[in-house]
Amino acid sequence: MLFPNQVFVESITMAILASFVLSILNALVKPILILLSLPLNILTFGLFSFVISAGMLQLTSNVLGNFRFGFSSFTVSILVAVAMALVNAIVSDHNIDKYADKR
Repeated sequence: MLFPNQVFVESITMAILASFVLSILNALVKPILILLSLPLNILTFGLFSFVISAGMLQLTSNVLGNFRFGFSSFTVSILVAVAMALVNAIVSDHNIDKYADKR
């Protein structure tokens, strides 16, 4: 595991439910937060978006209950947000390369 003793997930079912809740929050709440924090995001060259993503992870934890899905601190949430962004970039790049070769 990437962050042992700092990220708690009760079961695989809870992980799937957490991903579902996170996707709903990212679709509904995150665009509003990004728009409201646009000046701060510009000032930090986009690095504040990691704080917003960490906030979405914390909100997911609060919705599901910290005893089922949670993080030991907000710093760990930021590290998980960075890790998720890196994985997303790698997967997206791989998929773009895969579909670009077929043309």
